[in-house]
Amino acid sequence: MRKHVLITLILLALTAYVTVLYFKSINSPENHAASVISVIPDSAPLIFEFNNDTSVYNIFKGDTLFSAINGKAATDELDTLRRVLLQNTILSKYFTGQNLFISAHPFPGRKIELLLTLSATKGFNPNVFNQLAKQPNNGLLVTMLQTAAKHSYGIYIKALQKQFYLVEKDENVLSGSFSLELAQQAANYKPKKGKAAFILLPDQQNANSLANLYVNYSQLDPLFSLIFKNRNTDIFKSFRMLPAFAALTLNYKTGALMFDGSTSISAGQPVAYLSLFASQQPVTNRLKDIFPSTTAYGTNFSVSDQGKFAKDLAQLYTKTGLKSESDQLFNKIQAETGINLPNRFNNLLGNEFAIVTTRYFEKLAIVNVKDGAKMSALLMNISKITDVNSGQFSYDKLPFFLLGDAFSIFKHPYFLIIDNYLVLANSAAELKSYNDSYLNRKFLSKNDQYQQFDNLVAAQSNVAFLMILKNAEPIFNRDMSDNFLQALQTNSPGWNNFYAVSWQLAAVDRNFYTNFCLKLKTDTAMVKN
Repeated sequence: MRKHVLITLILLALTAYVTVLYFKSINSPENHAASVISVIPDSAPLIFEFNNDTSVYNIFKGDTLFSAINGKAATDELDTLRRVLLQNTILSKYFTGQNLFISAHPFPGRKIELLLTLSATKGFNPNVFNQLAKQPNNGLLVTMLQTAAKHSYGIYIKALQKQFYLVEKDENVLSGSFSLELAQQAANYKPKKGKAAFILLPDQQNANSLANLYVNYSQLDPLFSLIFKNRNTDIFKSFRMLPAFAALTLNYKTGALMFDGSTSISAGQPVAYLSLFASQQPVTNRLKDIFPSTTAYGTNFSVSDQGKFAKDLAQLYTKTGLKSESDQLFNKIQAETGINLPNRFNNLLGNEFAIVTTRYFEKLAIVNVKDGAKMSALLMNISKITDVNSGQFSYDKLPFFLLGDAFSIFKHPYFLIIDNYLVLANSAAELKSYNDSYLNRKFLSKNDQYQQFDNLVAAQSNVAFLMILKNAEPIFNRDMSDNFLQALQTNSPGWNNFYAVSWQLAAVDRNFYTNFCLKLKTDTAMVKN
């Protein structure tokens, strides 16, 4: 009898344990985030998530970093919305402690609109908005709206003299915006079955995170098309072409916005250039140490296995229909010079190569090579010689077919060998300018602010984008849309308060570990040339 009682107790304990695990699972932050994110229109390239709790707001309160990113006016607007609506005595018990998702949605020819989405706790009933409408002296005027959502409201906020549009989606999830068009878009949105708009953070990571950032790389292009009137801008271009999603957590640090997490490449999508680096191993980044002091932005690429990279690049060109053109070019070179260029070039290729744009609109490629003298001898055979260590390629599109899509800007470039570096540029003057920087050690790495910034970023990566915002100003003045340029120049605090931004990808399990860093200036001094 005792044996049966003991077995029964053990079974009951196991049942209780499994039941607790089950309910813990279905109520986990990851599942909660999934239910909320699924109703956000997939036009959003970025979603910022944090807990709607006073303690979180107190951490961010007075931090110029967040005001600088969003602009003081928009930050004050969101703060007023929080105080008069989310913290209203009728509503606060349903929304306090719930995670708030703020998504950015680009509207062509207009501006970026924000959508706020969060779920209500159990017991919530839309009838509370009828109570809100009857509440005296709350600074709100509530009216019903006609949308595709179950319940929709227009809430006029007297303190802002603006209308906020709120729609209720399934499972007590609400979305709201100061844009009626975006609110209606949220009301009409139905997620596509089997197609995720974002990836989620692991359960434990979400639970312990102060704030999260979700990125849909495929939706970055519409965002950049809105920000820049020059549609051909190459800023962050390789990343915008990557079919991938990122889920990052905030590492809070005064004076710098830092996120880290994962970038997952989407299966079943066309292979992008950056996908090639996911099958490499992270490499210590040293090439950035010789970026010129005038660097506005640049992307550093690193490979641990040059042979594999060459094979993967060739396969990419086969898939994109460029293999015939590539073969034709290299066969022509071999017929005319007797040189198997891809084989000899790849044998001399080092671990790093980069594209750099300076504040003077110069475009440079800097390539680490194993033996500068041998590379010089090789390239002289396929070039018009202009000096002892320099020349101009006699064949078109060589950098593109040797190093990939990021180097397509060099059609018929000039080249220079300095020590164990190959430098490419579209003009002899640009080469001369970099040669002067190199010989006189006028490098970005010599700048104190840069050194402080570099201490915050990862030492190893496979792809690393860097922008020095002060040096990028001439490019912004030329290429940025007028309304964004005006905001950049006039908002205080604003983007002018930042020194630099970086986005790094380090290969892991054929995806990427990702680091994002945006640092405020330590002073107002311009990056010295």
